[in-house]
Amino acid sequence: MFEWVIIGGGIHGCTIANYLIKSGKTTIDDLLIIDSHKEPMEKWKKLTSRIGMEYLRSPSVHHIDVNAFSLQNFRKLINHTEFYGQYKRPSLALFNEHCDSIITNVHLKDCWEQGRVIHVNKEEGKWKIETDKGQSVLSNNLVISISVNEDLHIPKWVNDLGEESASHISHIFSEELTNLNDLTPPILVVGGGITAAHTVIKLCGLFPGKVTLLSRHRFRVHGFDSDPGWLGPKNMKFFSEIEDYKMRREEITNARHKGSIPNDIYQKLIRLEKQGALRLVFDEVEAANKHNHEISINLKGGSGDFAFKHIILATGFESKLPEKGWLKQLIQKENLACATCGYPIVNQGLEWCPHLYVSGPLAELEIGPTARNISGARKAAERIVNYSE
Repeated sequence: MFEWVIIGGGIHGCTIANYLIKSGKTTIDDLLIIDSHKEPMEKWKKLTSRIGMEYLRSPSVHHIDVNAFSLQNFRKLINHTEFYGQYKRPSLALFNEHCDSIITNVHLKDCWEQGRVIHVNKEEGKWKIETDKGQSVLSNNLVISISVNEDLHIPKWVNDLGEESASHISHIFSEELTNLNDLTPPILVVGGGITAAHTVIKLCGLFPGKVTLLSRHRFRVHGFDSDPGWLGPKNMKFFSEIEDYKMRREEITNARHKGSIPNDIYQKLIRLEKQGALRLVFDEVEAANKHNHEISINLKGGSGDFAFKHIILATGFESKLPEKGWLKQLIQKENLACATCGYPIVNQGLEWCPHLYVSGPLAELEIGPTARNISGARKAAERIVNYSE
C-alpha cells in the first residue's frame, strides 16, 4: 500500500515526485513510480542525445527541482560551462547532471518500478494499478504523468510505400533507430521544427554535403515554443476565466509556435547551407517510390525530384489523447470528465476525480500551452502539492 503512485518517470513524473517528497506530502517509502524504462528520465536522455541537442530551449529556471535557482546554484558548485544566451539556457549535459543529482539526493531510484501499466481501477476507495509484469499495487493517490511520445506521426506517403521501404525510412524517435552514424547517405530529413533542425546539424557533422532538409514551410524563428506571457498571469488569467473548453483548446493551439526554432539554431542551419554542408528545400512530398535501394520523392511545388538512401522523419507525434487501453477503460468506468477534444477536464489542483491527478498533455486544458514543457512539469507539481489533501 502506497500513499502516492506516479505513472510515468520522465521529466514530469520525476518533478512531481521530487516536489511531493520535499514538501513533506510523502516519503520515499510511501511513493512508487511506474515506468517502462529502467531508469528515471531514460527516454529523455536517449532521444535528446540521438538528435545531438547541445542546449535546451528552456531557460535555466526550468528544471525538476523545487528552488527556481537550483540549476544555477548547481552550475556554480561544479564550476560547469556558462549558460547560453540571455535566458541562460543550460547545456544538455549540465541539465542532465543536475537532474541526476536531484534524483540521487531524494533516492528516486529506490521507489522505481519498471513495467507498463495495463489496468487501473478503484477498489474500496483505493487505486489499484496492475502492470504487465504481474505486479498489483494499491495507492491512496494516483498521478498520471504520461506523454504522447509513443504515438509517432507518420506521413501518408510513407504508409503508401508499404513495408518494403522500412529499411530506408525511420522516424527519429522510433525504437528501431539507434545510431545515426550507421546511416548511408545521401540522407533526407523531413520536418521543419526544432527536432529536424537538431538532427540535420548532427548529420551534417557526420555526412557534410550529403544531407537535405525538407520542410513544408519557411523557418519559423521564435525563442520559445509559446510566448513567455503564458508562464504567468499575463496570459493565464484570461485563459483560466474561459469556461468553454473548446475555446481553451483553440487558445492553446493558437498560442503554440508549432514547428519553430530559436534564432541560434536558425543561424547554424543557414551557415551550413552556405558552407555546402546542407541543402534546404521548402516543399512537400507528393509521392514516393522505392527503386534500386533508394527512395525517390516527387515534390508538390516542383522543386525537383530527389533520391535518397535513407529518409529520417522528424514529423513529431500525433496530436491526440494518448491511446492507452487502460486509460480509456478508466475514463469509462469512473465516468471521468473530458472535453470534446478528448482531454481531461480537471480542477485547479489538476484533480480529475478525488485523489486522481494528471500532468503533461493531460493537464493542458488547465495549465495551458506550456503544460507539456519543463515549466509545465513545475506548474503541475506545484498545483498537486498545494491542492492535495
